[in-house]
Amino acid sequence: MMLDRTAVEAVVRMALAEDAPYGDVTSETLVPAATLADAVLVAREPGVMAGGAVFSCALTLLDERVEVEVLVADGSRFAAGEVLARVQGPARSVLRGERVGLNLVQRMSGIATLTARYVEAVAGTGARVVDTRKTTPGLRALERHAVRAGGGHNHRSTLSDAVMAKDNHLAVVEDITAALRSARERLPHTMHIEVEVDSLDQLDAVLAAEPDTVMLDNFTLEDLRTGVERVAGRALVEASGGITLDTVAEVAATGVDIISVGALTHSVRALDLGLDVVVGR
Repeated sequence: MMLDRTAVEAVVRMALAEDAPYGDVTSETLVPAATLADAVLVAREPGVMAGGAVFSCALTLLDERVEVEVLVADGSRFAAGEVLARVQGPARSVLRGERVGLNLVQRMSGIATLTARYVEAVAGTGARVVDTRKTTPGLRALERHAVRAGGGHNHRSTLSDAVMAKDNHLAVVEDITAALRSARERLPHTMHIEVEVDSLDQLDAVLAAEPDTVMLDNFTLEDLRTGVERVAGRALVEASGGITLDTVAEVAATGVDIISVGALTHSVRALDLGLDVVVGR
């Protein structure tokens, strides 16, 4: 679960510039430059950690004198009241990076915690819980990392990674089978092809083109079971569309291989974490 340092720094620099474009006038007015602070990142509720390195980057990027010790590794569970990280350094710098660091680690830990609940719900079924491209613009690398920290997996990262023919693509194609076969002939053998179908009526034409994955979108449980039977191992079967914690176990029980859940990133609640200054000196 290694995050690319360059990608993290790019996000953090942008966020710090947004939050304090001309400095932190409050801290610079009230806090003497020589004042040091010790602070702790504390969990206000239980969850799964994600974003320790991102939090550290936000606190240290503008001042190398700030030291951050992350105590809970990404992917680890923590309890309410647990100390997740310790921070020491010039008080002005700690206060300047506080909100950016908190915003990012709270969101990432919220994603990891929600993902873990989905993964637990399908345990023993063989189904893989994956994210989607419904991520916060600019934060995709961080949010996808958080999904992995929660035990989930990643779908394609960008439009450049794989062929994924969705309903709007197929709406302008007269012969689905021919179009997909033509695409296969022109693509490298390493390129994955996935096709979304909205009804069982589309399935035979899609399967005739031998895709790698078939996505059954907004299918009923009965139609999911039928779809899995008709695919019969000729492709991976992905279920998608409005799947919640209340329904994911039933979806997994239909025999699908993959369950994609946009809610892991597009509407997740940030976890309640706080940075408490415990010593000022």
